[in-house]
Amino acid sequence: MHVACYCTSCRTAGREFEQALDSVSVVADDGGTRFVLYRKDRVVQTAGANRLSEHRLKPDSPTRRMVATCCNTPMLLEFTKGHWLTFYRDCLPEAIPALEMRVMTEDKPAAVILPNDLPNYATHSGKFMWKLLASWAAMGFRRPRVTW
Repeated sequence: MHVACYCTSCRTAGREFEQALDSVSVVADDGGTRFVLYRKDRVVQTAGANRLSEHRLKPDSPTRRMVATCCNTPMLLEFTKGHWLTFYRDCLPEAIPALEMRVMTEDKPAAVILPNDLPNYATHSGKFMWKLLASWAAMGFRRPRVTW
């Protein structure tokens, strides 16, 4: 699932990455962060796990963002209690599904007016949650642990 998230946490983390890491911006001009979500059981780390560094907005947060230290590039985020991984769009090859929806738009910058070319949801939509639930059911309601 390919989404743009406008939540405050994604924008805050994006700004922290830019300032602390001098990295490429993961937050678009409109305040959205583009992600592609994959089931944890369909992702395999083949190389570079030793170059991933964890970043949390708060020490006790269940969401951790992983940055490739070799190039200071934000790679993914993991909601540790979930069954999916959320990859930053720009770290993936071009051949991925088109952007499907915008979520958490209630947190977008006030001056931003989003186009109506895609669904714009104030929070996580029923469609978004249904897709997550359906993929979790297909996994037998397992939540594989990510060890990198």
